[in-house]
Amino acid sequence: MIIVRGAGDISTGTIHRLFQAGFPVLALETDHPSAIRRKVAFSEAVYDGTATVEGVTAVRIEDAGQAEEMLTQGKLPLLVDPAGESIRKLKPDVAVDAVLAKKNLGTTMQMAPLTIALGPGFEAGRDVHFVIETMRGHDLGRIISSGCAAANTGVPGIIGGYGAERVIHSPAAGVFRQQKEIADEVQAGETIGMVETPAGEVPVVTVIAGILRGIIRDGYPVSKGFKLADVDPRLEEKKNCFTISDKARCIAGSVLELVNRFCRCK
Repeated sequence: MIIVRGAGDISTGTIHRLFQAGFPVLALETDHPSAIRRKVAFSEAVYDGTATVEGVTAVRIEDAGQAEEMLTQGKLPLLVDPAGESIRKLKPDVAVDAVLAKKNLGTTMQMAPLTIALGPGFEAGRDVHFVIETMRGHDLGRIISSGCAAANTGVPGIIGGYGAERVIHSPAAGVFRQQKEIADEVQAGETIGMVETPAGEVPVVTVIAGILRGIIRDGYPVSKGFKLADVDPRLEEKKNCFTISDKARCIAGSVLELVNRFCRCK
């Protein structure tokens, strides 16, 4: 049994790879996930009951005891369990922290015989057994057995020549109201939604032209500076809105490698 904390777009790549490799996987999420790339995030099952990504369907369950039944049906069980209580209850062979919070939200090496964390905020050999590098570049997907992943820079990776310009943050605190859909073409300066505040509506506008690769759910409460959307400047890459990213696949491969190593040693 493998339990993965977090089911956003990057962690979905890992969950999908492990599940397709034949491992029984249980995904854990918060009660209000904030994934932007919602078309490729199993976390959407929290809201909709189910979420299908590249042929794998996640189904929200209400109790950890339902996980086995879902797996028997060939579906991925997803449970709202932000504290990871089910890890202590089910005692999995492998626990993966894929929350990508840039800090440790309670994962420990004692949770399972093999513990893996994605990205910064963890020290391999102290917090978990292994850490996987998540920063784009030469070391993406590197397995770290001692030490930490690269610190979070806060700057998105370059795609089509753009980095920070791709990501749209909330101009104010309030409730986001969506006006555009994922995969829509947008122009620079175009309004993609509004933030409802006590003082009125504040428009959310793009910086660059491209494809709206991700946008947060309509009605989501946001703080000022909260990540709302992501624009891909490559107009020809619309299909990417509906498939797992190269980054997520690379990280997933490293997690699968560690799980296979663990299985050979048992």
